[in-house]
Amino acid sequence: MPEARVVIDLDVPGATISRHLYGHFAEHLGRCIYGGFYVGEDSAIPNVGGIRQDVVEALRALDIPNLRWPGGCFADEYHWKDGIGPKADRPSMVNTHWGDVEENNHFGTHEFMALCELLGAAPYVNGNVGSGTVREMSEWVEYLTREGDSPMVRQRKANGRDEPWRVPFWGIGNEAWGCGGNLRAEAYADLARRYATFLKDHGGNKLYRIAAGAADDDLAWTEALLKAVSCLGCGREPKNIFQAISFHYYTVAGTWGNKGSATSFDLDDYYRTVAKAQGVERVIRAHSALMDAYDPDRKIGLVLDEWGTWWDVEPGTNPGFLYQQNAMRDALVASLHFDVFHRHAERLVMANIAQTVNVLQAMLLTDDSDTGGGLVRTPTYHVFEMNKGHHDARALPVHVVEGRTYDFDGTAMELVSASASVKDGRALVSLSNLDPSSGLDVVLDLRGAASWESSGRLLTASTPQTHNTAADPDAVAPVPVALEREPRGLRVTLPPHSFATVSLVL
Repeated sequence: MPEARVVIDLDVPGATISRHLYGHFAEHLGRCIYGGFYVGEDSAIPNVGGIRQDVVEALRALDIPNLRWPGGCFADEYHWKDGIGPKADRPSMVNTHWGDVEENNHFGTHEFMALCELLGAAPYVNGNVGSGTVREMSEWVEYLTREGDSPMVRQRKANGRDEPWRVPFWGIGNEAWGCGGNLRAEAYADLARRYATFLKDHGGNKLYRIAAGAADDDLAWTEALLKAVSCLGCGREPKNIFQAISFHYYTVAGTWGNKGSATSFDLDDYYRTVAKAQGVERVIRAHSALMDAYDPDRKIGLVLDEWGTWWDVEPGTNPGFLYQQNAMRDALVASLHFDVFHRHAERLVMANIAQTVNVLQAMLLTDDSDTGGGLVRTPTYHVFEMNKGHHDARALPVHVVEGRTYDFDGTAMELVSASASVKDGRALVSLSNLDPSSGLDVVLDLRGAASWESSGRLLTASTPQTHNTAADPDAVAPVPVALEREPRGLRVTLPPHSFATVSLVL
């Protein structure tokens, strides 16, 4: 069997891997909110205030750090005051972006905050720049976070919540270059400064304001936002108007018109997907280099608040609902991304997979019928769970010194991906064998500290196309993996297309 060697310096801890790199995204899109998170108080599916208990229990096992809501494109047509107060009095709205469906606004601000409390997740609220006003967004912050006796506080109390919530993360619009307004970069940069100015810190709630950034590697958009708060080579700290800049990066192996199937694909499709997923590192490096020029002390964070695979919808489903299956290939896309995130933790401070339930690269797929009520954990769910030990740990230097490559379109594609971190006397190593056909022996060359105990877990399947269903919910699920001691450290055997974690007590 081929062999790879991975050198890990256990005594050289680097940047802290923020737990918020494992964030999630819940948009009013398809069955993510209605039928996914929320079924209503009258549903036969067990719920707390209309929020599905089984979904909450499954997600709590991931230690979700934050949840972004209400969009996405939906955020820039959402008017929050329509989603508060007695449900019978809430006006309905049309979701023009996703299926042109009518929504009753029964899931609004209070329901979202209740969901975050049940999950133990920090709220990330995305405000409406596209069709909203500065006053509307400013009053939403006041409604959520202010104490005392202001107009918004009185309205919140009248709706049953006396104490303010903690809402640390605030998005200033979404994809302003597209569905959020089709704005020019400079025009949005001016709006971002203006909106951020009126998003106030109330009491002990300190906002982390996130400006809506680029698609992929549109560096001109990022530079316009940087110029709005800083200057090139001037040596001054950026103006503290917004605290982060976002960007979005999706793994689309085909074209936007023909993205391909989530579960029916050939080897070329597989390698194209891996290549596109690996491309996120190039994009992060590009944005980081530009930000380093304007912000060398890294006062401004980089946020990837939409990422994941995007396939054609499952046959027979509403094309506007973006419902797709999730195979072993998707799990490897996730594991690849996390390795990249860990390497760039000094600048990348948050990431949000799109999306948590029933949409795109979801954690969970649900049956929302009263006679069903089933729930399936996807392969991607298991990668998030297996990687929990990286939350708020310090990244360790990892060097794949003897790996394997595949010649894809004239480029040598790396087939071994790895990252590691240390926290509280424990190290966690993540390993991916991206070769779809061949297994691999990986030698972990552990340096700088002794490992007294070790254990491993493995996620793999018979094929990269294998996925979980209601009939076979554990077709892809983690199992223990044997570790063999050797003079340089440990040896672990990885089957084709597999992901593993190795836990070390130092």
